[in-house]
Amino acid sequence: MSPVSRALLGAALAATLAATTAFATSSSGPAASALQSLATRGLAATSPAPAPLATVATPPTASGAGYMPGEVVVGYAPAVGTSRRATIARAADARAAAVTVVTPTVRVLHLDRGMSVTAAVARLRHEDGVVWAVPDYMAHVADAPVATLAGGAGTTTTATVATSTTTTPAVDTPPTDTAPLPAPYDPDDPGTDGQPGGWAAVQWDFNGPFSVNAEQAWGNLIADGAPGGKGVVVAVLDTGVAYKNWGRFRRSPDLNTTQFVRGYDFIDPGAYPVDHNGHGTHVASTIAESTDNGVGLTGLAYGVKLMSVRVLDTNGEGDASVIAQGVRYAVDHGAQLINLSLEFDPGVTAADIPELISALVYAHRHGVLVVAAAGNEGTRTLAYPARAPYVVSVGATTQHGCLANYSDDGPHLTLVAPGGGSDAALAGDPNCRPDGPPGGDIYQVTFLGPNPRVFGIPTGYDGTSMAAPHVTATAALVIASRVLGPHPSPDLLVARLKATATPLGGSSDRSRYGAGLVNAAAATDPGGPYAVPTPTG
Repeated sequence: MSPVSRALLGAALAATLAATTAFATSSSGPAASALQSLATRGLAATSPAPAPLATVATPPTASGAGYMPGEVVVGYAPAVGTSRRATIARAADARAAAVTVVTPTVRVLHLDRGMSVTAAVARLRHEDGVVWAVPDYMAHVADAPVATLAGGAGTTTTATVATSTTTTPAVDTPPTDTAPLPAPYDPDDPGTDGQPGGWAAVQWDFNGPFSVNAEQAWGNLIADGAPGGKGVVVAVLDTGVAYKNWGRFRRSPDLNTTQFVRGYDFIDPGAYPVDHNGHGTHVASTIAESTDNGVGLTGLAYGVKLMSVRVLDTNGEGDASVIAQGVRYAVDHGAQLINLSLEFDPGVTAADIPELISALVYAHRHGVLVVAAAGNEGTRTLAYPARAPYVVSVGATTQHGCLANYSDDGPHLTLVAPGGGSDAALAGDPNCRPDGPPGGDIYQVTFLGPNPRVFGIPTGYDGTSMAAPHVTATAALVIASRVLGPHPSPDLLVARLKATATPLGGSSDRSRYGAGLVNAAAATDPGGPYAVPTPTG
């Protein structure tokens, strides 16, 4: 994003982020005591998540989708050299010295002032040696619109994500292991009541009838000698993560510095991809928040190493070329899984973001599984990048076990996971109560507002953004468990997750839930679909 656009967005953000709310509606009683208990652990009282602002961009060309002003992404034929690329740039009134390299054959051209993106694209598409030229389309975080929040006024956030096509490998399924299950693991994290184990009353997505069954999954991984998914590297491509004290930024009190491997900031290029928004920290905490440490809440794959790759700005927005660079960086630096809790606007197609589609294919070719949020328009069409091939698309469910009313779905939806919020109106589904009160939000420790130094457990985080990391974390646990062998392919991982998912939908159209609700306990249970035989003797 250009410095001018970032400055405009930052000024708008500062002018609009003001509303706050709390779990407690009074300053006394058990709720207030619980919040005081949180404060003594380095966490503050809760408030709603900040709402991402509208994209500051030029008028779109892809059915209402925004793109970066002054930038065009160009794919060159492999034989095109430096001199010819400079000639092509001049033909589009681009500054030859201001070029961002995405891959050896893909560049972002920065146009001269006054040159329109659409005119530049039209010129470039007629140049010899240019395979394609597109605007640099904008993505944004995939948080759902929030109506009224418990304990205070609601905030409004928007976002979407998409799905993918994967191939189920032809693998013989051995008989299910009938050995007794390992003991479930119940960590001491206090949640909001200040009591050991209080996390379970808050994290319905980890513990409850329509959860991912975290406690049994944790017990399975402890028995496997890989507690919390130890040994797996997960990249979070987002607004950054509060992993480090750096400048005005502070580390989340429920993230440990030893949990991280080196990442990168592609928004403000540099080696410190700290969070400027709070969204990335929330997503990362669902995956790997410190667990059994007497602070805050729990993370599903608390033993993994996280790689923070910042591809979204302070407002939760980022362009396709930057996200593509982030994907390639994560693959090249050892990530085994990539979480994309972001989406493009519904009008964006694969042809509009060829640089990102190529990066996703690159990840699959190198054995890296990419998981993305399915989108939050409540339609039967999935958004990109989750709609792309080789990407696991994740829809959202509520605390009642119903599809969330904002969640996109469709024939290519892979799975669903807890995303929070209100139920969809699905006839024939006994779990759906659209006229009743909404279920809970997804709770994690992150910023309480725009201040990156104040942490707590905010309300208002619902969406397919919140659903996706449950699947990413479960995939990490499957890898660490070695139930599929030491190096399972992305396709084998997806097959296992789908085969062990919990069916939902009653007599309604079950395809709206993909293969079902991801089940971390079943996915990491020894034996079952696609498992390798357990050595004996």
